[in-house]
Amino acid sequence: MKFSEFSYKRPEMDSFQQEFEQLLSQFQQASNVQEQNQVMKSINKLRSTFNTMYNIAQINYSTDTFNKEYEAEQRFFDTNEPIYKGLETRFYQALCDSPFRSELQQIWGKQLFDIAQVATEVFSPELVESLQAENKLVSEYMKLIASAKIDLDGTEHNLSSLRPLEMSADRETRRKASQARWEFFAANGQALDNIFDKLVKLRNGMAQKLGFANFVEMGYKRMRRTDYDAKMVKGYRDQVLEVVVPIASELRQRQAKRIGINDLKYYDLRFNFSTGNPKPKGDPNWIIENGKQMYEELSNETGEFFNFMLDNELMDLVTRKGKASGGYCTYISGYDSPFIFSNFNGTSDDINVLTHEAGHAFQVYMSRSFEVPEYYWPTYEACEIHSMSMEFLAWPWMGQFFKEDEAKFKFEHLSDAILFLPYGVSVDEFQHFVYENPDASPDERKAAWRKIEQKYLPWVDYGDNEFLNSGGFWQKQGHIFASPFYYIDYTLAQICAFQFWNKSEENLSGAFKDYLKLCKAGGSQSFLELVKYANLDSPFEQGCLETVVEPVKNYLEAVNDMSL
Repeated sequence: MKFSEFSYKRPEMDSFQQEFEQLLSQFQQASNVQEQNQVMKSINKLRSTFNTMYNIAQINYSTDTFNKEYEAEQRFFDTNEPIYKGLETRFYQALCDSPFRSELQQIWGKQLFDIAQVATEVFSPELVESLQAENKLVSEYMKLIASAKIDLDGTEHNLSSLRPLEMSADRETRRKASQARWEFFAANGQALDNIFDKLVKLRNGMAQKLGFANFVEMGYKRMRRTDYDAKMVKGYRDQVLEVVVPIASELRQRQAKRIGINDLKYYDLRFNFSTGNPKPKGDPNWIIENGKQMYEELSNETGEFFNFMLDNELMDLVTRKGKASGGYCTYISGYDSPFIFSNFNGTSDDINVLTHEAGHAFQVYMSRSFEVPEYYWPTYEACEIHSMSMEFLAWPWMGQFFKEDEAKFKFEHLSDAILFLPYGVSVDEFQHFVYENPDASPDERKAAWRKIEQKYLPWVDYGDNEFLNSGGFWQKQGHIFASPFYYIDYTLAQICAFQFWNKSEENLSGAFKDYLKLCKAGGSQSFLELVKYANLDSPFEQGCLETVVEPVKNYLEAVNDMSL
């Protein structure tokens, strides 16, 4: 069934709650494990019904934030999703309290009960109004970013369509496009500060109501992190500072030399080659046709998956007015269907986002047979292993997309992956500062960001851009607003993806075998368990980064990038 044919009906919350309550009562009163297990299946089907409508509504709204009907449905879920979370948490509590817990755990696995435990620790009925307010503020941020109408030389742009101009071979074009982007953020800076200040205080207030000192521990538990903590993350950030930042600094020096600039500025950072950045050699339809061939050749499983996505129109890829920014993959459980959303803009990002989101979609497609919704996806950092590794598993086909620029693309892709790590840990360290200091003023937050930025990204030169010099860059990072502490995940996954890259360079079929095994496991194990299951080294192990990054460094050093 095509996405346009999917049935959407707003849940009737009174009857939904009543049915959920009845099933929950049956579960708690069950006299044996078989009976409880059967009721669990009914509860999971009911949960799937709500989540299906929730995800369809979110997709519709993100594809057209100007549509009043879609906006109304988004508002409905902003209000009612916390009520649903309350019901779900009561189910989790019933699971934890079940007299048949050990038997149920043998049937469904330990991970479900670990998730249930942390979920009960971060929800209380008294939080519902705060959670509703949090959702509304996140939607407000999303709409404000999507509203960007930026006039540049007589042409109207949104934030996505500015990107190709920021990669232009003409430095003045890059400067003007970047300046236009940041003028939008500067003009809306106070509104963004207000939204974020309210979010921080809401989240801190919720944490204190639940007995946490601040939102940090609550935030980790909301992310369902059960096998690592903030101390381990700090140790990992220190590894990035020690091992990766010097390599990244050297890559920026090579870039400046390559493009013939002595004073590398912020608006030069996206321009990688004096001959121009690599671009896909065709339009979106051509990209999709090549993607179809690529996935059919990679494996039977990926071929079946990609044709399923095409046949059922489960991808919305091209940027347009009113469309939300960024890219994502979600899962519509009632139709056993992943959905990919992105904003193609004619740059190499189009290929990266396609393979990245296809990695997410392929994983959930391979794990969709789980009866437990918690196992469709793993936790976020494990999810990002699938996406980032798929980017590298697709390397043998990059010649189809970039033709004579294949070597240029691969050098850029691998360099960008290294350069991303210091930025990723900057975002994480900033979020720790924010929630450890919830009463900090907007100006103090910006000062903290700028200090962290200078620590991990010492090459960044903002010239005379007052907004960026004052520490405003972080406002463009939607994760900071919408998903607190969701960002270190990308960097942890990148270290795992480098391992898949290294394996695939030596033996693609062997690397894909481990990758497929990981995808099929879904969310049935914790992050570190999945890492071990896929025959990968944990990023938290001392010395891991040095070992993993060494082959990447050697590859990049062996490339004569001045000839590209």
